[in-house]
Amino acid sequence: MFAYSANRTDSDSEILLWNYKLNLTTDPKFESVATEVCKSTINEIKECNEEERGRGYLVSCLVDHRGNISEYQCNQYITKMTSIIFSDYRLICGFMDKCKEDINSLHCGSINVGHKDVHSQGEVISCLEKALVKEAEQQDAHARPIKEECQKAILRVAELSSDDFHLDRHLYFSCRDDRERFCQSIQGGEGKVYKCLFNHKFEEAMSEKCRDALTTRQKLISQDYRVSYSLAKACKLDLRKQRCSLDTNLPRAREARLSYLLLCLEAAVHRGRPVSGECQGEMLDYRRMLMEDFSLSPEIVLHCRSEIETHCSGLHRKGRTLHCLMRIGRGDRNTNVDGVCQSALQTLIQSADPGADYRIDRALNEACESVIQTACKHIRNGDPMILSCLMEHLYTEKMVEDCEHRLLELQYFISRDWKLDPILYKKCQGDAARLCHTHGWNETSELMPPGAVFSCLYRHAYRTEEQGRRLSRDCKVEVQRILHQRALDVKLEPELQKRCMTDLGKWCSEKTDTGQELECLQDHLEDLVSACREVVGNLTELESELYTFNFSVCLPQDIQIDALLIRACEPVTQAHCHDVADNQIDTGDLMECLVQNKHQKEMNEKCAVGVTHFQLIQMKDFRFSYKFKMACKEDVLRLCPNIKKKVDVVICLSTTVRNDTLQEAKEQRVSLKCRKQLRVEELEMSEDIRLEPELYDPCKSDISRLCPNVAFGNAQMIECLKEQKKQLSQRCHQRIFRLQEVEMSDPELDYQLMRVCKQMIKRFCTEADARNVLQCLKQNKNSELMDPKCKQMITKRQITQNTDYRLNPVLRKACRADIPKFCQPILNKASEDSELEGQVIACLKLKYADQRLSPDCEDQIRVILQESALDYRLDPQLQMHCSDEISRLCAEEAAAQEQTGQVEECLKVNLLKIKQDTCKKEVLNMLKESKADIFVDPVLHTACALDLKHHCAAITPGRGRQMSCLMEALQDKRVRLQPECKKRLQDRIDMWSYAAKVAPAEGFSDLAMQVMTSPSKNYILLMIALSVCVLFLVGLLCGRITKRVTRELKDRTYIWNCYVYWLLLNICIKSKILKSPFGHLQTPRER
Repeated sequence: MFAYSANRTDSDSEILLWNYKLNLTTDPKFESVATEVCKSTINEIKECNEEERGRGYLVSCLVDHRGNISEYQCNQYITKMTSIIFSDYRLICGFMDKCKEDINSLHCGSINVGHKDVHSQGEVISCLEKALVKEAEQQDAHARPIKEECQKAILRVAELSSDDFHLDRHLYFSCRDDRERFCQSIQGGEGKVYKCLFNHKFEEAMSEKCRDALTTRQKLISQDYRVSYSLAKACKLDLRKQRCSLDTNLPRAREARLSYLLLCLEAAVHRGRPVSGECQGEMLDYRRMLMEDFSLSPEIVLHCRSEIETHCSGLHRKGRTLHCLMRIGRGDRNTNVDGVCQSALQTLIQSADPGADYRIDRALNEACESVIQTACKHIRNGDPMILSCLMEHLYTEKMVEDCEHRLLELQYFISRDWKLDPILYKKCQGDAARLCHTHGWNETSELMPPGAVFSCLYRHAYRTEEQGRRLSRDCKVEVQRILHQRALDVKLEPELQKRCMTDLGKWCSEKTDTGQELECLQDHLEDLVSACREVVGNLTELESELYTFNFSVCLPQDIQIDALLIRACEPVTQAHCHDVADNQIDTGDLMECLVQNKHQKEMNEKCAVGVTHFQLIQMKDFRFSYKFKMACKEDVLRLCPNIKKKVDVVICLSTTVRNDTLQEAKEQRVSLKCRKQLRVEELEMSEDIRLEPELYDPCKSDISRLCPNVAFGNAQMIECLKEQKKQLSQRCHQRIFRLQEVEMSDPELDYQLMRVCKQMIKRFCTEADARNVLQCLKQNKNSELMDPKCKQMITKRQITQNTDYRLNPVLRKACRADIPKFCQPILNKASEDSELEGQVIACLKLKYADQRLSPDCEDQIRVILQESALDYRLDPQLQMHCSDEISRLCAEEAAAQEQTGQVEECLKVNLLKIKQDTCKKEVLNMLKESKADIFVDPVLHTACALDLKHHCAAITPGRGRQMSCLMEALQDKRVRLQPECKKRLQDRIDMWSYAAKVAPAEGFSDLAMQVMTSPSKNYILLMIALSVCVLFLVGLLCGRITKRVTRELKDRTYIWNCYVYWLLLNICIKSKILKSPFGHLQTPRER
């Protein structure tokens, strides 16, 4: 190595020194010495053996191949000659001839001896190198390009100086101090000093002059990998094995490019082919180098210049400029990058391949270091799963803002090329080649561009065995993982962003928070343009399928639902769904569990909102409910073709099931597995009115008017509308009535009832059929063990049932013959979807008092009478006609928390004070009903319970029999009744007497009943008997005295006498004086 003097020598000395060095390289003596010393080496190196002798080319060739020289003496000789040759570019054989014109045209110096300091000739090569780099970055059509042979010569000089940084004269003098500062302990040779300086390039203490020289050197490496001694040496054999430089169809310049080498070797690594660890280490260093400094990629400098100047100036170091461009590419600054720039960024990301090792991206590595140490510490450093782990912790407490931004910027570009996710590529490369006709890792196809491959994969992810061409299980899991991550940000789904830009601007311009854009598009699914609607529909369908699979990414717990939702729902999952969450079976049980536990105390607002959104989106298309789709798709195609909305499909299938059940079909048309899942869907829909659009849409105005502060979930809104039913609009009222009709026939669909009475159902109704749950609860309503809240809910449902017989399926079935027989006028006036306000039941009550109902119907009306006798609210006619009187006369009784018949008793006691005729009539009807059955009068029954047990135990209840027994006991002086019972009975007799005056008997039955309950019953019966006998005798006498009476008149008199006799007999039988031998009262004709 020549030592350079600080002072310049005179021109003559310079000429003398130059000529001396030039002669050294061209003197035949030196060539002959080389021939002697390196004889065996020359024979081994074919290129050198073929060089023309006498022109100095042999020595130059040996210098070029000095890395392959194994002879010690030859190596020492060539090393000395190298120092001489590289001291001046003009001494490098052939260089001066090839670059003379370019040196002059670029004004890089003069080749005339003495014009400049020849010892500063390193600046000339530096000038040419910079010009070469600038030409690649600018591609100016008006500039004179460097000749190709000179370009090769420049790169050749850089290559020859790649092992020892002393040989790069410009860089050596620019970085002498920096070498001492940063790389003092690094020995020269094999490019070690270069690598050390590269690693410290962005240190604050690095001089700008050295940094510029290093950048130029790196740019040359990006144009020809052989300029890096360590990379060329480490990967020489691998390049040959992987055939990365054998394609004769490609220009040599392209094969030598660093990006080409990296892509070729990365493809081999991703395919699982062996690449030496030393080579992979070198590749990692240079991939990191590309990500750190955007200027090393000429395409970025050329095509992204305006974006860099406008948005990213001053951010050159540590990859910040590149991330700034990525952020613009994402559209985070409300601006878009040029398509060519976007393509250049995508190419650079592919070359650097940061998805394989996050450490390649220095900006990301530094920003996310704390997150990795806390959230992903269980994953090996440099593992590709680190990026997935970071994505899983996006928007969590462990994520920091800077890391979040850098991560999304990188993921935006990784999501646009499926190959950039190494785990996905590894698991799916076979499936992609088989199903999507992809080529190699570093090869693209116009028919199947990188962005379309993932779309192809997820289209095949959920095919059935019958459809064929399915993904392998490993690939399917990875597709699910990617979809799971992309759900966090709409910009991570290329197809969605491409087709939905207009709709995003139109409907979702204000929805910019996490996950809001996709939710917004789902909410406006019907309003989207067809292309956008299709892709949103497909994504939503796949999203619903994602919720059904368990897969572990980087978190220790199972990930089953999208990241945000699973994190929000962790408390309720651990408390109520941990068994389901740990289940590895492909089912949607976890989401069903979350839906069922939406209102547990562990459920927070975020989880509830997420689960509800999931349910609301499912309603738009039955395909969005994975379990429902899989269980019922065949039934839907067969029974409900051309129906897409889930609510319509549910209605269609449930109607089919109901019809088959009512018609007692031999075989149900809906399959068993579908019926089971249909029940789940119906139960979920009953929880939130928004899940039933057919109900929600007509009731929107009523909700805002009547229930503005009521929450939607927990069926609270539906309950509010039920309570405000009389004030609802007609359409909403009709829908609520239909809903109640369905719920009463199938109480399991009554969400509030099932929720409030859950424990009571377990206690009292475990053996009851699901459709008889309400009936069971009603029977146990007055049990001491009954929960007060459940009892209150049962009362609400009883009040509802008594407004219309159609809401009481048991009564409807029992009285199906009696209702049209006795109450047809009421039915004729009624509309189909509005309540009858208890008119039909009131009609049946009157017929019960007249003892004209069928046995089954009589039993049900008796139950209703007994229930309403204890609680006036269960009698809609009484409540409607007597509300004012109750407020005036019985306010204290009505305010009682526990209703035990106080209000009814108050109205009876104050019968004379009642002003309204309609109310008075209702009270009189109550009195009439109480004659027929003492159980209908709870106050009297309570007072006379002991007397009934002692004196009337053998009397069958009903038809006034026990009441008659008590009345007889009251008249019998031998029987001593309880004082309270005696008092109450006397009160009732007075009331009945008043009722008889106010409301005279309407028929023979009423008359008979009044006679039987009269205190002078025996006297009346005796007088009637005497009257009949006298009339009979008179008739006989008149017949004998008046023989002229015609036969016709005699018959008429006989018939009349028989009828009176029949009436008397009827009365006697009721009073137990006589008993019909046929078990029923015989007509006069039978007599």
